[in-house]
Amino acid sequence: MTGPAPRPTRLEQRLGVTLPLLQAGMGGVAGPELCAAVSRAGAGGVLGLYKEPPERIRRLVADTAAQTDRPFGINLVPEVLAPDRCRAQLDTAVGVLPERAFVTFYGLPAPDLLAAAVRAGLPVVVQVGTAPAAGRALEQGADVVVLQGVEAGGHLLGALPALPLLRAVRRDHPDAVLAVAGGIATGADLARAVTEGADGAMAGTLFAAARESEAHPEFKRRIVAATAADTVVTTVFDIGWPNRPHRVLRNATTAPGPRQPARFIATTTAPDGRRLPVPRYSAAVPSIRTEGRIEDMAMYCGDSCERITATEPGAALVDRIRAEYRRALRRTRPEHRRTPRHTRPDPARQEGEVPG
Repeated sequence: MTGPAPRPTRLEQRLGVTLPLLQAGMGGVAGPELCAAVSRAGAGGVLGLYKEPPERIRRLVADTAAQTDRPFGINLVPEVLAPDRCRAQLDTAVGVLPERAFVTFYGLPAPDLLAAAVRAGLPVVVQVGTAPAAGRALEQGADVVVLQGVEAGGHLLGALPALPLLRAVRRDHPDAVLAVAGGIATGADLARAVTEGADGAMAGTLFAAARESEAHPEFKRRIVAATAADTVVTTVFDIGWPNRPHRVLRNATTAPGPRQPARFIATTTAPDGRRLPVPRYSAAVPSIRTEGRIEDMAMYCGDSCERITATEPGAALVDRIRAEYRRALRRTRPEHRRTPRHTRPDPARQEGEVPG
């Protein structure tokens, strides 16, 4: 028995999900199967678009929409693309996304790009790593801001842990819809974030190890086997994504010492069937389409890995998190919960409709 459902958070209300948890839109990992599985289970599945061209985006969105009738999102990464290419990704996605969908950005996008997303009428989620960036995202119209802590796996947007960053942003923006990223692997982790003042959370490492994830099997195996001490923040995987620190699993490429030659260590298959070489120090993640020295590639992994003990189907994972979340909230005395005031009025909610 999991007991009665807790009162929905503002993130649930704004995005139309039934658990205040978003799956990170990880490029090379978060494909239609993972996104749809998470969405069907009631959390916020997110399709990773990374550097995908418009024609591919249409197929990915259509594939995802065919597998779920619940809300899901797409994730754009403006800093790895020229502005016109990222705008083309946004315009293409918005043109084919169902009304129940939402848009997420990794990193604060340029004001004109964020404004275009807001004008499209879908909820907009922006992930940032600093309090000033959070403030700018909210001022420019973001519906939800995800605050990424340094505990998170992948490329890092700031240097603070998630909860101290949350407290700093909440002080300045008491009415904002805020989620945290970093350190989320269990329902208890999610409940802690909510009781600390978050409206929800985003998880990446947790879902990278899921059954439907497109991460390479060796990558998943290493996540499940790892502890926080097996991760390291480094800048070595900079080919294709420079000037950004990232948390990864330790391997020969992250070992101290002089930089090795950037020789090809693997190959990956592109959607059109081409075999593409992967050099050492590439930011590319090892996926199910990768062959070669997987163990030397960038395996993005947060320190929450030590609480990930198995590769689970996405639906089972979300169901487990939901049950753990409810149990943890019931153990929290109501007077210790922080319930921020509502953000700006949502016309759909005022009219009694269900957002998303």
